[in-house]
Amino acid sequence: MKSLNLNLGIITLIILVILSNVVYIVNDKQTAILLRFGEIVEPKINPGLHFKIPIYHTVKKFDSRVLTLDALPQPYFTAEKKRLIVDAFVKWRITNNEQFYITSSGGQLSAMRTLLTQRVDEGLRNQFGTRTVQEVVSGERDELMNILTTDLNTVAAGELGIEVLDVRVKKIELPSEVNESVYNRMRTERERLAQELRAQGTEIAEGIRANADRERTIILANAYKTAEELRGNGDAKATGVYADAYNKDPEFYEFTRSLKAYQSTFENKSDVLLIDPDSDFFKYLDSSKGKKSE
Repeated sequence: MKSLNLNLGIITLIILVILSNVVYIVNDKQTAILLRFGEIVEPKINPGLHFKIPIYHTVKKFDSRVLTLDALPQPYFTAEKKRLIVDAFVKWRITNNEQFYITSSGGQLSAMRTLLTQRVDEGLRNQFGTRTVQEVVSGERDELMNILTTDLNTVAAGELGIEVLDVRVKKIELPSEVNESVYNRMRTERERLAQELRAQGTEIAEGIRANADRERTIILANAYKTAEELRGNGDAKATGVYADAYNKDPEFYEFTRSLKAYQSTFENKSDVLLIDPDSDFFKYLDSSKGKKSE
């Protein structure tokens, strides 16, 4: 019984080993080719369960998803011989398994990346060489990428067995030494503009201040003129009133003026005034009837 179980285990193991060398699976993210002693006999194997003859056949699987080549930033010269540092990336995928296998030295992604990088570098160099800095930075940047994608896809489909879906320029920069020069020039220009604006502001402020001072002077002069006119009119009316009162009753007029003089003189209780009692200043104080003393 033990011998029978051992034999069954050995047979099962042998069957599994044979199946593992006969059956293979290609998942939905892969594509594959079938080789016979290194020669391609089936260039495109779709996802699913497949069979092969051990030793006689070899299966090579590739990634069928969209892949990204992120190239290192490289320097390129524009039509004006201006040096720019360009950072770009490429979206691509395998479309021709046979051509891809042959071109990439047996399906090595590293070899394909090297070949694709060379094609991208050549395309960028050609496109930047026919455009100015202004065109590649803003005006024709989208057009440049579209043309580069179309041209590169045409070459890659025939030579490399891949489809180039998109070529994107992520960043365009001036060399560090040029950046410093541009920055200094921009800073100088901004400082000059700021000084001009400050000077204009100062000039306007001085004009406003001068206008305000002139208007203030005119307003004060007019106010003083009006006040003097009113004061003159008041004094004239007061004089007329006093003249009429004097003409009607000179004695009463002189009496009221004496009362105002007393009020003004003795307004402050701490004042001391030394005057001869017989002085005309007291002439109405000696008369109980408010007339001059004889």
